[in-house]
Amino acid sequence: MGISELRQLGAGAGLSRKTGALGRELMRTGRVSRSDLALAELMRRHCNTSLDSILRAEGLASDDDLLAAHARTLAARRISPEALADATAIETGLDPRHLLKHGVMALRDGNGAARIVADGAGSLAEVRGFLPGSLAQARAVMAPRAAIQARVAEDHRTVLRDLAMARVAESESCRTWGGQAGQRLWLSLAAVALVVVLCLAFPVFIFGLVAAWAMLTLLVAVGLKTAAFVTHLTGARHDPPKRAGATPPLPRVSVLVPLFRETEIAHALIARLSRLTYPKCLLDVILVLEEEDHLTQETLAGIDLPPWVRPVVVPDGQPRTKPRAMNYALDFCQGEIIGIFDAEDAPDPDQITKVARRFQQVPREVACLQGVLDYYNPAQNWLARCFTIEYATWFRTILPGMARLGFAIPLGGTSLYFRRDVLEELGGWDAHNVTEDADLGFRLARHGYRTEMIETVTEEEANCRLWPWIKQRSRWLKGYMTTYLVHMRAPRHLYAQLGAWKFWGFQAHFVCAVSQVLLVPVLWSFWLVLFGLPHPLDPVLPRPLLTLIGSVFLAVEVLNICIHATSVAGPRHRHLIAWVPTMHFYGPLGALAAYKALYELVFKPFFWDKTAHGLSVAARGRQLSDGRLDLAGIKLEPGHERL
Repeated sequence: MGISELRQLGAGAGLSRKTGALGRELMRTGRVSRSDLALAELMRRHCNTSLDSILRAEGLASDDDLLAAHARTLAARRISPEALADATAIETGLDPRHLLKHGVMALRDGNGAARIVADGAGSLAEVRGFLPGSLAQARAVMAPRAAIQARVAEDHRTVLRDLAMARVAESESCRTWGGQAGQRLWLSLAAVALVVVLCLAFPVFIFGLVAAWAMLTLLVAVGLKTAAFVTHLTGARHDPPKRAGATPPLPRVSVLVPLFRETEIAHALIARLSRLTYPKCLLDVILVLEEEDHLTQETLAGIDLPPWVRPVVVPDGQPRTKPRAMNYALDFCQGEIIGIFDAEDAPDPDQITKVARRFQQVPREVACLQGVLDYYNPAQNWLARCFTIEYATWFRTILPGMARLGFAIPLGGTSLYFRRDVLEELGGWDAHNVTEDADLGFRLARHGYRTEMIETVTEEEANCRLWPWIKQRSRWLKGYMTTYLVHMRAPRHLYAQLGAWKFWGFQAHFVCAVSQVLLVPVLWSFWLVLFGLPHPLDPVLPRPLLTLIGSVFLAVEVLNICIHATSVAGPRHRHLIAWVPTMHFYGPLGALAAYKALYELVFKPFFWDKTAHGLSVAARGRQLSDGRLDLAGIKLEPGHERL
């Protein structure tokens, strides 16, 4: 609830009229009324933020008003963004990421005297505690936070760009693979040659070994899926006890929205974000832009962004991936909680409120909350329907079940929220891993943290064309392969960090997931047995045994259908139940993506195959009475791509 709603309710009556120096100065100059200041103070009791953040977000005071008031109360002068860009900076010896986080820097004025540049009394008080020697006592100069961060980013461009690329510890990153291309090629060629020779020399024996591995991983995978399914259906949620006393103030939340070549969706994106009910004075939305993406920058420059939304431009560099961009933007954030949205996302309006309150309830070891991802265009075609069924099963059934079983879980790429200090402790995201979300989920577990599912939904666009679907799935599978190889560099160390239960859960999930999609043709060969046709293993296995294996394969498919049907049985997806049996034909499409992923793992491990979106407009956009389109209702916009 904002000040306008409080004003309508008459909530300001009888409130204390005492306020701080900033409030008194704004009131003295007539920028803000006494009653609005009282309402802003009321909001501060429930929101962990400053008075100027509330006034700015509510549109009661501009940046210029607030800077002028801070300058007068601190007896400091102001400096324009243009003058700040030309001023002589002083090297503080501090990590530039620290300067970005607090929005401060040091410079010399025209007389050569040292000055601390900040955007207000709050950031100035924070910085004086860690500045070295004489700088800690230097007089203040006021400038807009965006201008200060822009100058720090420009002065330390190379350092910040390199840190974004290599933020994660080398032992937990795949970035060292870049210099091993020749070695990977020769090892791969040798492996392929060996397999070809063995297949030519012992075709039936090799096929039998592969079929045995396919059946073994099938049984392990279905065992894990069934355990998660049953646990989800029967397990009761154990909420932590509520803390005694008053409800703590809501924390500040920063949301990163990576954009790449987004032109048509900008207005609708802002409209959807505006539907969030979280207090805007606590919301810090950062639109993460690539330096070479001039189209999106020009589009946003023509939009009057709300004061709680701001762009951050990432210096061009390699690899040009979403995680590298987020690593760079992380230090511009002001929030205690860091969230991730994609450009086409449509989150529940109360999502961030639920997340903030949940973080206040759970122990610190719960460092990540994963929302439910869903699709808003399942009726578009068969592929979109199957993709929606798959997501409903994964996010509404399997992941919650795995979390309750105590396994480490791979994260989805959006509707994610982290404790900022934990995210920084782990080094953010691996800029070179094309499934940075799954990788981060297991790095959290390795360092003793947990991820919890939270019941709030973010809708996305289901990939509804075959080749874009294969490209997206191949990136996911390549990332799975990469994540497994990175974390298995030192198996004993991984075992010591995860413990037996999570370690073997990690093996079961990753090994079986990759094996199953690669070996789909082998598993499907058992349809020959079920239809009474000759099978390659007839010379070495009796027909009754082959029939038994084929029956197990069929039983697993029936079980999968039951799990899918249960997952879409709710009102939101009930219309998809009739399409559940066709999931048997949807799964094998992953084999094409798996072989593409295997090729890229050798030749292009860091290549980010962009997912095409915006193939249609969802039906939820509605026409207003004046003929305009309700942008907040649009869930899918044409002509853009995800980073």
